[in-house]
Amino acid sequence: MFLKLFPVWAPLAALLGFVLAPQMENWGGSIVPLLTVIMLCMGLTLKPADFVALGGYKKAFLAGLLLQFSVMPVGALCIARLFGLSPDLTVGLVLVGSVAGGTSSNVMTYIAGGNVALSVSMTACSTLASVLMTPLLLSLLVGSSVDVPAIDMLLSLFRIILAPILLGVVINRFAARLTARLQPTLAPLAVIAILIIIAIVVALNADRLQEVAAAVIFATLMHNVIGLSLGYMAARLLGFDSIICRTIAIEVGMQNSGLATALAIKFFTPISALPGAIFSVWLNITGSIFASMCARADIKARLKQLGQTS
Repeated sequence: MFLKLFPVWAPLAALLGFVLAPQMENWGGSIVPLLTVIMLCMGLTLKPADFVALGGYKKAFLAGLLLQFSVMPVGALCIARLFGLSPDLTVGLVLVGSVAGGTSSNVMTYIAGGNVALSVSMTACSTLASVLMTPLLLSLLVGSSVDVPAIDMLLSLFRIILAPILLGVVINRFAARLTARLQPTLAPLAVIAILIIIAIVVALNADRLQEVAAAVIFATLMHNVIGLSLGYMAARLLGFDSIICRTIAIEVGMQNSGLATALAIKFFTPISALPGAIFSVWLNITGSIFASMCARADIKARLKQLGQTS
């Protein structure tokens, strides 16, 4: 129940950050450690096989990764220009588009009746690929207007992503009984960490929130919806069935906004972290709606099939 209510908790966390801004404005240094906890939780749920493209879905796997690192970063830049976002907010939105898929995409894929094994594999591999792709995409898309510390970011991503995930995978491989007992607590712990990150980012930007809130809210919503829509349509044009299409759509549209937020705080400005925090709210709302639509479509299809056979 706690995880299903994330679309409720996320806005409440943002509200809490705004109300308690004076008390939380010095918590910025906690964001990277919290993200490390999230990555460790992810690693503890993975096995070495999850990083290998599934034999029967290599084409879908590669298509998903390509869409992940093309539709979202380019779409972010176009939306930022459409809304006339400031350079800092533009960096933040492009950063959201340049990171990997979020771990919540696996849960949404399950609810939507997608291919969970493919989703987990795509999330794991896109997360590792983001160590190189995120600094590269930022440099290419916004490097001409903003100083992008690509090398420093690359090294930080190794520490923030690779180290905790690989540690988690190793623990899961050699202490399977321990991780099995921990499994029920991992997802709630990761969600709590994400909620704290959202509250901190809102607190850091409380004084400027009224100036930029509307533009960022609508820009991040459009970014999220475009990711889901184009991810699905592109997969359909490539000839995949509806199960694979919805899996790819969710993986493309649901970004690791916690990572984007942490990187923005560490390498840019507090205001550049705002798109990541607001995207965290939207992705769970739109993701839940999309997953529910897919589940209802499956129910209607089964009822129609039963009607035809009776």
